[in-house]
Amino acid sequence: MDDPAKRTMIRQAMSAPYLERAEELALARRWKSRRDQEALNRIALAHMRLVIAMAGRFRSFGLPASDLIQEGHVGLLEAAARFEPERGVRFSTYAGWWIRASMQDFVLRNWSIVRGGTSSAQKALFFNLRRLRARLARERVDAPREALHREVAETLGVRVADVAAMDARLSASDASLDAPVGGEDGASSHLVDFLVSDEPLPDEVATRTIDDERRARWLGRALSTLNPRELKIIRERRLAEDGVTLEVLGEKLGISKERVRQIESRAMEKLRDALKRIDPEMMRNAA
Repeated sequence: MDDPAKRTMIRQAMSAPYLERAEELALARRWKSRRDQEALNRIALAHMRLVIAMAGRFRSFGLPASDLIQEGHVGLLEAAARFEPERGVRFSTYAGWWIRASMQDFVLRNWSIVRGGTSSAQKALFFNLRRLRARLARERVDAPREALHREVAETLGVRVADVAAMDARLSASDASLDAPVGGEDGASSHLVDFLVSDEPLPDEVATRTIDDERRARWLGRALSTLNPRELKIIRERRLAEDGVTLEVLGEKLGISKERVRQIESRAMEKLRDALKRIDPEMMRNAA
């Protein structure tokens, strides 16, 4: 811990006197009723030992102890500000939850560049998986990993898939997608080059766009060969997202549904003939 101010704070915390229950209650009442800052400071300082001790429980996550203590101090001050002395609960019991919550939130924010543990179940899994897995592995030496995942899932009330995903995440450190990966010929690639994407390749996108535009032109020219009534029927029956029925269209046009069917059939035949003529012509022009 290189910061002299933090070292001084820890020395003061370790040498601060414990508070008797009556004194703790009196200080809490002074803060609650008169917002006495000195009373708040004395309560917080007397319980910094609790912060330092709890910081040790999170040392396995590889974060600086000084930062954990600082976050725990924030939680301690929050607990002191919210403490209700008349409830008859010792301050250390109440403050423990706030201190632990502040440290857990700090770990989740800084342990990885990928944010995780956003739900209560995921937080429980993140902070308990290693401990439970180690205990189960000691008790069942030859148990396969899948069996351990099932037991952890049952213990914490989460899905086996969530346990497996968290286990994989805790077993590997973050890696930059820009990190170089050496090739056999000495040339280096980057991790991002090996990511699998479901998106089409740029040349496929360009080809699809060109084809769609060409088909739209062909269809526009073919539709121009229809008379207004045929065009209306084709648009409402074939080109609309929700095509109307023959009966509904017949009522709109004042004809029978059988007559609508006949006109539609004739219009489709005209479109097929037009497209057969247009396709070779367009292909010759493109060439």
